[in-house]
Amino acid sequence: MKFEILPVTRFMQNCTLLGCEESGKAAVVDPGGDVEQILARAEAGCLKIEKILLTHGHIDHAGGAGELARRLEVPIEGPQIEDEFWIDSLPAQSEMFGFPPVRAFVPDRWLEQGDRVSFGKVVLNVYHCPGHTPGHVIFFHPESHLALVGDVLFKGSIGRTDFPRGDYDALIHSIRKRLFPLGDEVRFIPGHGPMSTFGEERQSNPFVGEKI
Repeated sequence: MKFEILPVTRFMQNCTLLGCEESGKAAVVDPGGDVEQILARAEAGCLKIEKILLTHGHIDHAGGAGELARRLEVPIEGPQIEDEFWIDSLPAQSEMFGFPPVRAFVPDRWLEQGDRVSFGKVVLNVYHCPGHTPGHVIFFHPESHLALVGDVLFKGSIGRTDFPRGDYDALIHSIRKRLFPLGDEVRFIPGHGPMSTFGEERQSNPFVGEKI
């Protein structure tokens, strides 16, 4: 599996284009906006997008999902259903944060702990990791030791929990009990900022490191 990180919107959210090297099929994770940019990169890489995956329902992660799904006639999978209220509020979120008008949508599939999602011949494992939002999920590709963690964990930091239904204790539990056990060698793509590894964060992250 190959990947390309595409920072989108003025929040510089890490939308990720995942590609199956064998089939040329692709999935887009968290298309928060800038749909034309996403489509151009897929075309440049000779990738056919067949699915949209969402970690959670915040505008900078999900704002472009509905438009992209309509234009390509592809399904949206994720997040977990506890984020339904965030998806329903996308129009209000877009107005609040000065985004182009966005319509709410219903994902074709809500995801749960233990589910799997696929595109081409690539299979990703789904982990429910609440805290930043109640329905936040992450995607893990064991073969390449790569995780896409949305706003759960960052290089040197963790996700905010001061939004509606955020839960600090749940977030810490998600990181320590669901992310870190995947392995120190696992690289992760956060929702914003540079990549890191779970091992590096387990050792040195000031919020969830071993010395805390």
